[in-house]
Amino acid sequence: MSLVAGSYERFIWGFKLKPTEHDPSTQTLTLTLTQLFSYPSHQGPITTVAAAGPAAASGSSDDTVQIYDLPSAASFGALHHFSSSVTALSFYCPPNLSFPRNLLSASADGSISIFDSKPFVLLKSFRAHKKGINDLAVHPSGKLALSVSRDGCLAMSNLMRGKRSFCCRLGKEATLVKFDGSGERFFMISDEKVGIHMAEDARLLFALENQKRVLCAAPGESGILFTGGEDRNITAWDTNSGKVAYSIENAHSTRVKGVVVLTKNNHDVTNEDPYLVASASSDGCIRVWDVRMAIKEKRSPLAEVDTKSRLTCLAGSSLKLKSSKRPKIGQGAPKEE
Repeated sequence: MSLVAGSYERFIWGFKLKPTEHDPSTQTLTLTLTQLFSYPSHQGPITTVAAAGPAAASGSSDDTVQIYDLPSAASFGALHHFSSSVTALSFYCPPNLSFPRNLLSASADGSISIFDSKPFVLLKSFRAHKKGINDLAVHPSGKLALSVSRDGCLAMSNLMRGKRSFCCRLGKEATLVKFDGSGERFFMISDEKVGIHMAEDARLLFALENQKRVLCAAPGESGILFTGGEDRNITAWDTNSGKVAYSIENAHSTRVKGVVVLTKNNHDVTNEDPYLVASASSDGCIRVWDVRMAIKEKRSPLAEVDTKSRLTCLAGSSLKLKSSKRPKIGQGAPKEE
């Protein structure tokens, strides 16, 4: 399992999560975060990261996207197809493929770009919003995507045709949008409010309210949605009942900027059911939690590392696969020894 984090200081951070000890009788697991790479990969602050299989990507206010190969800790190069800051990234990886089929990016000019990952060539770029896009979510089918923007709208885009197919104005600007694992529901977040909607007709099922502004979110299994934000907590919402399942309070000393659920699809620590969640904060720390311990009120992280950077985003992927050996698209950045 690997974790990739971006920082305000332009640095990209890569870590491998490795088990050092596992006791089945006590269900205790000792983990370490080993650094894979760290270097200034952009000319401006990194705003977003994404990861799938052996590939990772980072977007920045310097109007570029950098592509990385995680197993070899190397850079594939940069994509220069943008005229404004890159605000959101998302890979689409079908279940039967080991390497993502597409990379989608959203920009501050309201446009969405679709890239083929062989070897990261631009297929289509189109305008989805009048203002900058805050977040982008790809449906598990890979056929459509949802986006929310500073224009106060929710848009649905047809990825097969490469154009916006639907747009509606919201009562308040949304900052985050996520699909659940099945694609039957999506979550839309505005400040401290979390809305759970049916994907078929956007019908609101539950309206949840956090204590403070939510800055990051990640869907888990069995209807659980993890959020983090200005309250410094990691909150697990039961989206089936509309209530808080449990919370890791004071997970960080400052606001939580990224959360990743380590599920079976991107989890190589143990063959048991996954219970691990990773978080990143503007305090510079990346921490990995066993949520079973959070339920039992034992809230010490299983692993942590201090990057001493102002972290802005976090993504995770598996490192089981060998290097993908994709053709480079630019001058690679050096690995830090």
